[in-house]
Amino acid sequence: MNQASTENVIVSFEFFPPHTEKMQDTLWNSIQRLEALAPSFVSVTYGADGSTRERTHEVVARIVADTDLTAAPHLTCIDASCGEIDDIARDYWDMGIRHLVALRGDPPKDGQAHSPRSDGYAYAADLVAGLRKVADFDISVAAYPEVHPEAPSPLFDLDNLKRKLDAGASRAITQFFFDTDVFLRFRDLCATAGIESSLVPGILPITRFPQLTRFAEQCGATVPDWLSERFEGLDDDAETRKLIAASVAIDQVRTLQAEGIGEFHFYTLNRSELTFAICHALGVRPKQVAA
Repeated sequence: MNQASTENVIVSFEFFPPHTEKMQDTLWNSIQRLEALAPSFVSVTYGADGSTRERTHEVVARIVADTDLTAAPHLTCIDASCGEIDDIARDYWDMGIRHLVALRGDPPKDGQAHSPRSDGYAYAADLVAGLRKVADFDISVAAYPEVHPEAPSPLFDLDNLKRKLDAGASRAITQFFFDTDVFLRFRDLCATAGIESSLVPGILPITRFPQLTRFAEQCGATVPDWLSERFEGLDDDAETRKLIAASVAIDQVRTLQAEGIGEFHFYTLNRSELTFAICHALGVRPKQVAA
């Protein structure tokens, strides 16, 4: 497949609500720097159980007020009624929000399995259908190249993705991965299943390797041996870790770009440096203002 043109590369960024004033400063410095790259949208996470609802809303409101970015709040349906979710969606629409990321959300941390509320949206496909009834939102959903940890089989997971897209979602953003063949095989499976919607690879720049391994365990992503070896012995060498992380991610996106992928979603962890460097390698750069 021909390499995607750098002029047509589309990027989007994910941020999360900060917990402290220092983290808030880091977030807004990152947003301001990455805004120059003109992303198609920036998403703001929502605690898996809805625990950051207010802080998510505050970040989204400030993005709308203080930037030219298109904000895309995450919205989960666990432990909420349909009415509560619909009201939040209407509030976002009234704020001028037209793009949402619809997710079921994770079950409680006490280890209990997910049990849908009788008055709520049971799963993400139901949530997408409900949001489409509220307003004409542009909706993104999640996809899992290595299968959702709770899915009984890959086929079940693929069928679930198709249900979400058929319910009215515009695109699917994947969980992060590091083996590009994993994404490419998944893309082929989606095509075979009749999924024609945009499938956007989720890219996670590695800021701290132990943090990465925890994330991977939680979501069922594989950390290849070659990746572990590259970071081995660098626990106290932040500068080299940053160089290795940039190299890994740039190799990943350039390989995907050569396979015809022209859209990427970056899990920034509220940091701009690595994401900015990777976008530069993709040809996504601030527009020069004529003198």
